[in-house]
Amino acid sequence: MDVMRIRGRRRLLGAVAAASGALVAGTLAVIAASPAQAAACDAVEYTVVSDWGTGHQATLSLTAGTEAVDGWTLEFDLPAGAVVQSAWNVDWSQSGTAFTGSDVGWNGAVAAGQTSELFGLVVGGTAAAPEEFSLNGAVCGEAGEPTEEPTEAPTEEPTEDPTEEPTEDPTDPSDCPAGAVCDGFEDQTGATPGGEWTVGAPDCTGTGTATVDDTVARSGGKSIRIDGGATYCNHVFIGRELPADAEWFRVYIRHTTAQPDAHTTMIAMEDANDSGADLRLGGQNGALQWNRESDDATLPEQSPAGVSLSRPLPVDTWTCVEFQIAGGELSTWVDGDLVEGLVVDGVPTHDIDGQWLSRPDWNPALVDLRLGWESYGSDADTLWYDDVAFGAERIGC
Repeated sequence: MDVMRIRGRRRLLGAVAAASGALVAGTLAVIAASPAQAAACDAVEYTVVSDWGTGHQATLSLTAGTEAVDGWTLEFDLPAGAVVQSAWNVDWSQSGTAFTGSDVGWNGAVAAGQTSELFGLVVGGTAAAPEEFSLNGAVCGEAGEPTEEPTEAPTEEPTEDPTEEPTEDPTDPSDCPAGAVCDGFEDQTGATPGGEWTVGAPDCTGTGTATVDDTVARSGGKSIRIDGGATYCNHVFIGRELPADAEWFRVYIRHTTAQPDAHTTMIAMEDANDSGADLRLGGQNGALQWNRESDDATLPEQSPAGVSLSRPLPVDTWTCVEFQIAGGELSTWVDGDLVEGLVVDGVPTHDIDGQWLSRPDWNPALVDLRLGWESYGSDADTLWYDDVAFGAERIGC
């Protein structure tokens, strides 16, 4: 994830304005601002959340300065040839390279010193930070170097020996938010998953197996291993019921065989609002996809352009998959990056959720969460699941 952070230059700009009476930066027209306007903008962040070469998805966030913001209009120039294809939570227009976006009412206020994500957009063109931003007619700052890590030093000394290389991501999955359910399978006592989890192969049974593995784990000492066989009947899942407020999900997955062209499922959830049919996350055409069992709708659409907006699930490494399902919308992240092709935002987009939203009343009520393997072709895989979490708030990777 690339974060381009734009810092304010209020003192310098004030001095230049006093000397010349006008400001011009590149091709962006700048209007001299009052001190109160300038004090409202401390920084703007242009965060690239997904980059597929010929285009990218980004979000823009504002950190207010010493003055609160009550209604905003943000202006900036895009690189030559870049075209905004869609945007959300913003009233926007583009003229040439110049982009202008204003709040839509509910997101117009940012308290002094606070940071708020203003809006998101999809751009056809290079994922490059604008050189300058203007907030309500006042220049906010110049582009700094992209950064992915906070600049502040940690307040606590590390507890691990810094000379030792960590074997996996050091994020502690035991940091479970209040009200969420987090399970690293450490309380499993037998070879077959038990407790809150049950093992099953709906419709038919075959060679698929689910076991507790104490030799491979992302954290702690245990995970769930799924040996999924080829063809429809050789599948298997572990599952547990979901609370009514479950909206955010996180699952760490590790698997051994690249996703095939044929349809497969790795995560399934029963949808009470769809006559008990499953909502399924798996793969097709070598990339991640969602599938709705009741009408076989896919997300993204299985066109070359649609598939290119998803991504494969890496093999032989732990990958964090997050998703949010609420209010008839769905978003999916892989290792913290939003995947453009795996988003249902309520507005049909060709190659992405156009087919999905052919049924505009889709609004699932999820009953359970099942982890495993189902193959609709002649493809098998061995998978591990660990550090599963779900709840009303985002848990994170």
